[in-house]
Amino acid sequence: MKVVLRLDVEGLGRKGDVCDVTNGYARNYLLPKGLALRSSSNLEKQAEMMRKAAALARAADQVDAEAIAVRLAPTVIEISARAMDSGSLYGSVRAEDIATAVKDQAGISVKTESVILDTPIRETGSHSVLFRLHEQVSVPVTVNINPE
Repeated sequence: MKVVLRLDVEGLGRKGDVCDVTNGYARNYLLPKGLALRSSSNLEKQAEMMRKAAALARAADQVDAEAIAVRLAPTVIEISARAMDSGSLYGSVRAEDIATAVKDQAGISVKTESVILDTPIRETGSHSVLFRLHEQVSVPVTVNINPE
């Protein structure tokens, strides 16, 4: 079945793309959740306009993300946490904690999903944390974890 995506669907396509999917996937998942519409000639013309609008929005988002990356790159974020004498933290510093610290210290709002941590930080010291602000814009930021 041919469908036109109304939203970006991971692993399938972006908003406005015309995709050929199995009937069951379309009937049971895409159509009921409002992620896609059944394709028709009129709808495909609309899909082209949707693709152009989405491309413009992504370009604007990328410009905004690049501006934030320039401001964020030289910033060193300081976070205090309870730690043992050995330098191990009693808890951990998570992406949410880092996003909050960036907002408080640099005045830049970043989504928690933008903070890329493989595992929570469990040691004091300096850590390089990657911020993925846009699909094509990433910036490493230094985060210092200080014992309280």
